[in-house]
Amino acid sequence: MKALVTGASSGIGYEISKYLSKLGYDIIAVARNEEKLKELKKECSTNVEIILLDLSVYENLVKLYMQISDQNIDILVNNAGFGAFGEFKDIDIDKEVKMINTNVVAVDVLTKLFLKDMVKKDSGKILNVASIAGFMPGPLMSSYYASKAYVVRLSQAIYKELKIKKSNVGISILCPGPVNTHFNDVAGVKFNIKPLNSEYVAKYAVDNMLKNKNIIIPGILNKFIRFFSKIVPDKIMMYFAYKAQMKKVE
Repeated sequence: MKALVTGASSGIGYEISKYLSKLGYDIIAVARNEEKLKELKKECSTNVEIILLDLSVYENLVKLYMQISDQNIDILVNNAGFGAFGEFKDIDIDKEVKMINTNVVAVDVLTKLFLKDMVKKDSGKILNVASIAGFMPGPLMSSYYASKAYVVRLSQAIYKELKIKKSNVGISILCPGPVNTHFNDVAGVKFNIKPLNSEYVAKYAVDNMLKNKNIIIPGILNKFIRFFSKIVPDKIMMYFAYKAQMKKVE
């Protein structure tokens, strides 16, 4: 059994890799930080293949697929991603494009390439890491929230397509809230509520993915936010999202 995990050098991706290894999966770990991937390899009980790659570059996505397409990937975890904080007009455009390429394009392309192989053999699972942010508008992190909404809606649509075809391939969406990772260091903000433990989130995500659950939301507060987003008008959700973002810099 073999799993491909992007963004495997830290946080959720790191812990998912460790947990999948514990379950008996060989790991193909993709990230840019070689030192962290070597640490991951030492902590895993199964074989870990390290691939250093910048997933914000389209050509690298195709290169990755061509490099490992013959290895019979059983699980794809699209975890790589980051955020950017600030008013939309002020966020550095180069950082924003890199974020969209990583959060959206990489997820879309890798899902498409590996899904085709999984459908052919009628087995396999995909876990796309989104966020609770994908269910609402996000002032001060507009592009990040929008990128995660893309991941949510894309994955839901694919889930339905697979169900209609009675496929044995599963696709799940992990939608956590704040998690204790280095995400906020990159985004330039700090949490104003207690984050979930990344090890807990990883185990919760994998266990529910293996049960073929489509939307995976760890934590009671996050489940409440998801419910709240279904019944509250967008204008009110925008207000609360804005207030929540402002608290991160207070």
